Amino acid sequence: MNTAEKILELRKAHGLTQEQLAEKLDVSRQSVSKWESGQAMPETDKLIALSDSFHVTIDYLLRPSEVDTLTLKTEVLERQQNELKDAFQTRKERQQLLVRCIGVYLAVFAVVMLERCLSWEIDFLREVFPGMTFHLIAMVVATAVVAWICSGYRKRSSGQAE
Repeated sequence: MNTAEKILELRKAHGLTQEQLAEKLDVSRQSVSKWESGQAMPETDKLIALSDSFHVTIDYLLRPSEVDTLTLKTEVLERQQNELKDAFQTRKERQQLLVRCIGVYLAVFAVVMLERCLSWEIDFLREVFPGMTFHLIAMVVATAVVAWICSGYRKRSSGQAE
């Protein structure tokens, strides 16, 4: 693998477009394109910036090697695997959150259906919250519980991202 191929592979492995890499290195997109096609070679200061950006040595960029290709492909696969794992975990957490929220509303629905059995509690609630129906009170309580569950999820999600 030559320098041009390495720059191309490293850029793709880091999920950058030519324009993003050019902006990062303060060069034009055409310069990056010429480096990747082998029409031009980066200047020394740009080689240093490339090695810093991609966390490789200048020696790696300049010396041809077939082992480098395997290493790079392995890194790309590992990154993709981690992204899939994170996406799966996020999806699983969201599904659990949805199930909990639905459970709260189902529990409140069951209580509302048993309203006649709870006549003394309903009379008490009507005194405490005049003008509000039991159904409305139950939905407000359910929504408060769901909001509390969702805020706990957001705290966990933002804590994992930090």
